[in-house]
Amino acid sequence: MTAPTTDTAALSGTYTLDPTHTRLGFVARHAMVTKVRGSFGEFEATADLDFTNPENSTAHVVIQVASIDTGQAQRDEHLRTNDFFDVPSFPTWTFASTRVETKGGDDFVLHGDLTIKDVTKPVAIDFEHTGTATDAFGNFRAGFEGRTTISRKDFGVTWNAPLEAGGVMVGDKIVLELDVSAIKA
Repeated sequence: MTAPTTDTAALSGTYTLDPTHTRLGFVARHAMVTKVRGSFGEFEATADLDFTNPENSTAHVVIQVASIDTGQAQRDEHLRTNDFFDVPSFPTWTFASTRVETKGGDDFVLHGDLTIKDVTKPVAIDFEHTGTATDAFGNFRAGFEGRTTISRKDFGVTWNAPLEAGGVMVGDKIVLELDVSAIKA
């Protein structure tokens, strides 16, 4: 995490994710031939960012699973059922960072524990710090782009349907895509 100023201590502090300028998304293989993209519209997230010593940074995210949106209402309703995420029993997903690994320049890996359907697994998310700026309203913002791949089966999301020509309806590998705009408190 580098910043356009040499005063990295001034950039450090507590940040909250701006839900109107942040996308917590995913990509899943459908019917073995195409990808379905979606995102979550409701979440709360904070990060304590240390631009001087990035390995001291932390993040915590809570996602409201009912806010899932793939652009197709019938599919979204199916994803909310017990076949997939069982939203009545497991209304939230959480991520809590455990450490930051710097990679050089603006690249780092955020390690943490992801909980989906009461199953917690460690994940490593590759991130790039995309910049900092003061917006038109005087808010200081930091931007990040992140990506990782998880196995949905590792989290107990196992529903599938066989295809007549072979293969299955839903791929196991899910790519998580994170486009983050965080505002300093």
